[in-house]
Amino acid sequence: MDFQADSSVVVKAVPSAIAALILWAVARRFVFPHPLDKVRGPPNPSLLAGHLGEIFGEDSTEFHRSISKHDGVMRIFGPLKHRGLLIQDPKALHHIFVKDQDIFEEMTAFIASNKAVFGDGLISILGDHHRKQRKMMNPVFSTAHIKLMTSQFFAITYKLRDVFIEKTAEGPQEIDFMRWATRVSLEIIAQSGFGTSWDPITQDAEEHPFTSSAKLIVPWGKKLLLFRTFVMPLIYKYNLGTPGLQRFLIGLSPSRPLKELKNIVDTMHYHSLKLVNEKKEALAKGSGEFKNEHKDILSILMEENAKASDEDRLPDNEVIAQISTFTFAAMDTSSSALCRIFWLLARHQDVQDKLRAEIREAKQNLNLEEPNYDQLNALPYLDSVIRETLRLYPPGPVMGRECRKDTILPLSKPIKTVDGTYTQEIFVPKDTMIFASLLGCNTNPELWGADTYEWKPERWFSPVPEKVVEARIPGVYSHLMTFLGGGRACIGFKFSLMEMKVLMYVLVDQFKFTPAKQEIIWTMGGLVTPLVDRSNVQPEMPITISRAD
Repeated sequence: MDFQADSSVVVKAVPSAIAALILWAVARRFVFPHPLDKVRGPPNPSLLAGHLGEIFGEDSTEFHRSISKHDGVMRIFGPLKHRGLLIQDPKALHHIFVKDQDIFEEMTAFIASNKAVFGDGLISILGDHHRKQRKMMNPVFSTAHIKLMTSQFFAITYKLRDVFIEKTAEGPQEIDFMRWATRVSLEIIAQSGFGTSWDPITQDAEEHPFTSSAKLIVPWGKKLLLFRTFVMPLIYKYNLGTPGLQRFLIGLSPSRPLKELKNIVDTMHYHSLKLVNEKKEALAKGSGEFKNEHKDILSILMEENAKASDEDRLPDNEVIAQISTFTFAAMDTSSSALCRIFWLLARHQDVQDKLRAEIREAKQNLNLEEPNYDQLNALPYLDSVIRETLRLYPPGPVMGRECRKDTILPLSKPIKTVDGTYTQEIFVPKDTMIFASLLGCNTNPELWGADTYEWKPERWFSPVPEKVVEARIPGVYSHLMTFLGGGRACIGFKFSLMEMKVLMYVLVDQFKFTPAKQEIIWTMGGLVTPLVDRSNVQPEMPITISRAD
């Protein structure tokens, strides 16, 4: 047998086989019909981007509202005609986030980006690995522990109050509220989360390297959108190269954003490692924060981890990864929500006045200069303003998932298909992009009524509409999807809510907030952030403050 001839035939056949595979992939995407083509949706606006601009655009509110016109489910396109679904249907969301959460996992691009930036933290892992971490950390964010942190939240907020008092000594002043909200959020997570301090919250304080790096993740990450979308998933999926080799290649890269992001990751990792090592020494000595009942989150985690079985114990690299993970989650979500709340209060003086009256009445009648956790939660108008803002303006308006295998997705009600027939379930092929519209579900007029798009804190003084209750929305908070649901629901949502309430309790009592001259642009690129200048990706929200009467 002529093995040389046979091998030559095989070698020659390889390019043809590769070409055939490429043609087959192209034909499947562009020529052959797709199961999701039966689902109604708008035409594809762009071959390269599909509907991603409409879903994550500068203001995609109207696009998300249009889902209701398609019975709660809309076929959309991703890059290169990749079919997907944009969903607000409650039953479908229950399957995506709760019942079938192992089928509808985080998108590969999301996991790959998080893993590269934060390491193996809670938002960078999947499946049993994620459940193991979650099991260890659930007690850390218990109500009992957050109650002990409330006085710390107040102490940090008082520093911000003092800065604002100084700024308004000679009359109204315009400030960048986003800057101050972010600083306070970072210092709260530093002290309550990690038992350290990064910022004295004074006007001329020098920024800590960790916090300055954390603030740059989103701006530089946006500049690497294509790299994060197409390159990083391949590196993650096929495990291309060791971390050391990847870092070496980044060093050779001419891309400035890539190098800047590497420097950001290095800085955050250095300070996280230093913090964990200091905690390990304290734990070994049984000193300081480990004897105090007012323990920070990291101390509690490390103490519980030390007592855990070998099977449940987290390795050091995963404990270290939680520091940057928690910092990023606490900083961006809380500061975005606080900016929206104070932006709304500035434009609704009647609501601001009612809220101030409630706070002052509590202080006077109940002697609550500094209320505890339960007393703060008992203020109805304060709670209603937050609930209504998080309903109408969730900081993260959409959450992506990726279908890991062919499956049937049931719906709450029949939907009309493109051929005029009706169906109450959708066949979802493997690798389908799923975008859960948290904004769409939170504001579905069929559930919340005709006034759903109005900001009305008073709506929470009445029982939640019966249709909302019957829909069994799978969110962990107040029949809303703002903090998600299921095994990947926001683990720190009670921490975030308490932070918002403390800042509002202190600041609204002392100051009056009115709109600044500049128009605020609310961008929806994954996380809602305020901007003044479209050419500057750094978030900014000017607002005018003065002493309250």
